[in-house]
Amino acid sequence: MLELRPATNADLEDIAALVLSIQVDEFNVPITREDQPDLQDLEAVFYQGKGVFYIALHEERVVGTIGLLDAGQGLGVLRKMFVAADYRGREWGTAMHLLDALMNHAYLNGFETIQLGTQKRLTAACRFYEKHGFVEVAAEELPEHFPIMAVDDTFFSRACRGTSI
Repeated sequence: MLELRPATNADLEDIAALVLSIQVDEFNVPITREDQPDLQDLEAVFYQGKGVFYIALHEERVVGTIGLLDAGQGLGVLRKMFVAADYRGREWGTAMHLLDALMNHAYLNGFETIQLGTQKRLTAACRFYEKHGFVEVAAEELPEHFPIMAVDDTFFSRACRGTSI
């Protein structure tokens, strides 16, 4: 059975190991831990304003992550959604559990919109977001204060306020 809970900096080594194994080993993204400030000090990055960072654990092993940055003006930015290969799919429902926790947090904390950036080549991730109410938007449509990552080439948006979770 999966356990979901907010992460702290004490979880950083396990989080970084999962994230980097997926980014570098699985998808060949040319990125290092040093390139990612959120993998240096999770609490300083995600726990500003009403942000949060959740981890999914199975038998005390981190098997999934998802973060919500508070970008201000009612905007939440979904970041660092990663699920270990063995925990993907309907059998575990890890991604769905993580997204539900994030959307519930966003709704309860008054966020109006959740947006994210990803890579078009991550087709399963793009399909997952579309299946769960996210709509692809052009980079030009993002608000000025949306923090675009250098590796992102595809962007999604979903209303939060007034929607069912």
